[in-house]
Amino acid sequence: MSELDGKTAVVTGGTRGFGLAVAQAFACAGANVVICSRSPQAVAQAVDSLRALDVQAGGFACDVSDLDKVQALAKYATATFGGFDVWVNNAGISPPYGPTIHVQPEAFVRATQINMLGTYYGSLVAMRAFLALGKGKLINVLGVGDRKPQPMQNAYASSKAWILNFTKALAEEYKDSGVGVFAFNPGMMDTDLLLDVEVVQGYEKRLDALDTVMRILSQQPEVPARKAVWLASAETDGRTGLVVREMTSLKMLRGALGELTRRLLRRPGRPIDIQVTPVAAAFPEQHT
Repeated sequence: MSELDGKTAVVTGGTRGFGLAVAQAFACAGANVVICSRSPQAVAQAVDSLRALDVQAGGFACDVSDLDKVQALAKYATATFGGFDVWVNNAGISPPYGPTIHVQPEAFVRATQINMLGTYYGSLVAMRAFLALGKGKLINVLGVGDRKPQPMQNAYASSKAWILNFTKALAEEYKDSGVGVFAFNPGMMDTDLLLDVEVVQGYEKRLDALDTVMRILSQQPEVPARKAVWLASAETDGRTGLVVREMTSLKMLRGALGELTRRLLRRPGRPIDIQVTPVAAAFPEQHT
């Protein structure tokens, strides 16, 4: 019997990257899966890829920063599969890399809306359903910045710090409800979030070492997706408030030693194709 047989999971931002990897892992563990993103075309393509695994999957176009649409997503999951047992708030974006005042305000605000409001609205809708049943698993996805400030990534990093505190408080508030509330940091991954980067003009050189950092720390999203299956499974029944991090000090050390060995032996590195796109600064007087 697979870990998630008979369960239904909703994964926001589930059409690509880590979200799609989680949806695939859930499906392979026996779950019915509902995914969403803002693009109907992306949803349709991702659902087709999931159904190719011979699993039950559905999709819904949804902007997670809109409460009405998140509520509609939950209604879709209920109408399609009779309810849901797991909800993963994964949808997230990052504005261009660069100093806060030089980032266009519209991009900064949009990132906070998607990351923070998306997590709040998803948690609100999921918890109302779970509390009525006295069970369920809510997983909020963290990222860089959840433990300390990240200059040049202030909107994204600060939103992840907010998500961590929000999730820990939520778990404490409902610790006796029977609902598991978890925060999960999957670590650095080879996804579009890092491979297709916008950067404020004048700050491109600060990303010159990104490929090296990724060789040391990043991994395919399928790896941390397996940990998400564990969080969603019966293994965490009766537990709440867990903060799980895929990247450990030992893994970081192994990655650094591997990269050092590669360089000493002059072996070719793992190819990492990073696309950097400069964008106009909101504040032209740059001090690099």
